[in-house]
Amino acid sequence: MQCGWHKSKTSRIARARTAPSDADIRTWCEACGAGDQAADLIAASRSAESMYVQWQRIHRDGMRQVHESTVPLYERTTHFRVYASNVMPGMLQTPEYATGLLRSITTFHHRFALLIEEAVFHYRVCEGPELAAQLRYLQEVMAQPNVSLGIIPLEARRTVWPLEAFYAFDDAQVAVETLTAEVDITAPSEIHTYLRAFVELSRMAVYGTAARSLIARAVNSALS
Repeated sequence: MQCGWHKSKTSRIARARTAPSDADIRTWCEACGAGDQAADLIAASRSAESMYVQWQRIHRDGMRQVHESTVPLYERTTHFRVYASNVMPGMLQTPEYATGLLRSITTFHHRFALLIEEAVFHYRVCEGPELAAQLRYLQEVMAQPNVSLGIIPLEARRTVWPLEAFYAFDDAQVAVETLTAEVDITAPSEIHTYLRAFVELSRMAVYGTAARSLIARAVNSALS
């Protein structure tokens, strides 16, 4: 065989009885004339066990432990890219808003580029006054020098449709939240696709005065 493996090893890998090592994957890709695919396959192999994590399992020991387990990832990330299409990003939530969503507040320590769909401002996941307080907090956050907050208006011409919410940690990992699971993406090509989507979504967003105007309008709506 081109890989130079004993047939028993090939059989164990083919039957998923033995996980291939990084070197095995590189050797296989080279033998197949697909060396450029090795990085993605290695990443997929490493995360096969942990990429799809059921919410029931990760929440089994309580939400606090779940959040504490992510602290190292947040600490080593220097550039966050976040797109929100359904709720306020966890790192922006006020205590009252977080209570409604069973989320915790994340403290800002690094660079944050955040995109939020305007529709999020009008989802009544908590009472009107609490929602208004959450929106006012966004206005405070916008003044931080390490925060870039963009809002995609309801009437924006869409070049990218509303996606599932995702959190990009530098260029190393993207966390995607679905209804029933959390998916951690580490394959370079998939991460690149999400970062490209973030760039395109950024072009549809408004910033600064225009963004503040949308927030102010949402505050009035929440209190009416």
